[in-house]
Amino acid sequence: MRSITPTLLAALLLAPACRDASEPGEEAAFEEPAWRTANPPAVASPAPVLKRLTQSQYKNALVALFGEALVLPTSLEPDQSVDGLLVVGASVTSVSPRGVEQFEEAALDVAEQVTTDPTLRAALIPCAPDGAFDDDCAREVLGALAPRAWRRPLTARELDRLVDLAGVAGATMDDFYVGLSFAVDALLQSPHFLYRIELGEDDPDRPGHRRYSDWEMASRLSFFLWNTLPDAELIAAAEAGELTDDAALAAQVDRMLTDPRVREGVRNFFTELYELYDLDRLSKDPEIFLYMSDEIGPSAKEETLLNIEQVVFEEEGDWRDLMTSERTFIDRTLAAVYNIQAPTAEGFGEVWLDPGDGRRGLLGQVSLLALNAHATSTSVTRRGQFVRETLLCQEIPSPPANVDTSIPEADATAPTMRDRVASHLEDPSCASCHVLTDPIGLGLENYDGLGLWRDTENSVTIDASGDLDGIEFDDAWGLAGALREHPALVPCLVENLYRYANASAFDEGELALVEWHTDGFEVEGHRMLALLRDVAVGPGFRRVGNAPVFGGEVQQ
Repeated sequence: MRSITPTLLAALLLAPACRDASEPGEEAAFEEPAWRTANPPAVASPAPVLKRLTQSQYKNALVALFGEALVLPTSLEPDQSVDGLLVVGASVTSVSPRGVEQFEEAALDVAEQVTTDPTLRAALIPCAPDGAFDDDCAREVLGALAPRAWRRPLTARELDRLVDLAGVAGATMDDFYVGLSFAVDALLQSPHFLYRIELGEDDPDRPGHRRYSDWEMASRLSFFLWNTLPDAELIAAAEAGELTDDAALAAQVDRMLTDPRVREGVRNFFTELYELYDLDRLSKDPEIFLYMSDEIGPSAKEETLLNIEQVVFEEEGDWRDLMTSERTFIDRTLAAVYNIQAPTAEGFGEVWLDPGDGRRGLLGQVSLLALNAHATSTSVTRRGQFVRETLLCQEIPSPPANVDTSIPEADATAPTMRDRVASHLEDPSCASCHVLTDPIGLGLENYDGLGLWRDTENSVTIDASGDLDGIEFDDAWGLAGALREHPALVPCLVENLYRYANASAFDEGELALVEWHTDGFEVEGHRMLALLRDVAVGPGFRRVGNAPVFGGEVQQ
């Protein structure tokens, strides 16, 4: 089998695609929520971009196609975070030569599994082949599999080519299942599987404008809300031409938001945004952090995600409460770090933190404290930068190339981190950036580099007081409250979710639309499910600009 060369990539991307559309069913007129008093602002839609599947999307897609018994590939092209999100990185980065080989190896392995493992084969192949060459059986299998894998109908020519490949290979190898594995391999190596090809179509209701097609909307909705392929009902809606209809689209979004798979979508969004995936390989010096173990990182990741699920789904509450909640979910590993009794012998259980211990909210969790620290110490700059850039969407410039960013070692004259970073705030070349980050990080100094609480550093009482843009706080508890009420917190979340939904870099021209979604989010009590719905049915998610022009010709 050939790997995906640039020539093959271009040829497959430009292959004609079937765009049959049925008449949409009659639906009740779509109505905006009652609080909507203004139409969305008119903004220019950005040009479409090709989005490669991230590792999690790729693996979820394989499970959706072939079942949970599949052994998933572990060696794939690494994801790259751009503007804080892996899905954005997947829309702007190319596949390396080694990445092409890895996708080829993964496709070969999966194709072999699903055609040789009895359980997987029975689920994939409903027909009994009549010999090594059976066009009808191959067409039945591939005719059902390929549209799901490529998220669109195949042209007759595309399906014929896959069936012919299976037939030739089967006849050559004298084995129907080996022949079919070649066709499955080709399906999975195709850019139509590896990329989300969402180029749009002319909008008949808005002459001169473009929108995403029904099939493209099915893919966009499923990857945004579920982080996987469309299900049968979403595919049926696309086939019926319903996903470009306001009311039918809203009905599908409402259905998807009540499906358990939406939890995976929400978990993935926050995993990318907070870079929780790095916790799977958390590294700390065990001689300094005695509680460090291989279980700490994964447990800390799950704690944060369970807290998010609690606010978003169980409570359907104000998302800002995540900053100040005194409830958390821990296992025995984290109980030792928090110095409290484990709520259950196995797995995770709910606990309420003692206000006297000073720990609460997102910034009191091991996940973000450990990630935004060094292997041997805390980092007031990293912790402050996380708050500024990730939670408040404020840009912190990179330090000048010739500036020494090292922190002096502790000594009798500078025993605490506050003493040692004072030079950053006094040096004009450093202060412009560090005045934004360090006061926040110093507010978290009661937590060591792993997240354990401490009252002193080098036998000196820690001063964790500070100021967050005019709101003074005495310690981490007060910082959490100041952060919850910060005017940039909510708009930043909306902007990040909007970029995640569209899996592309943010265009400043879309700012007015993000502000419109922010207004709605605030009216809805900052409920995350309401925001997900608002974005999914909004114009920024459904409309698209013109495809890029190369050599005077629009490439579609």
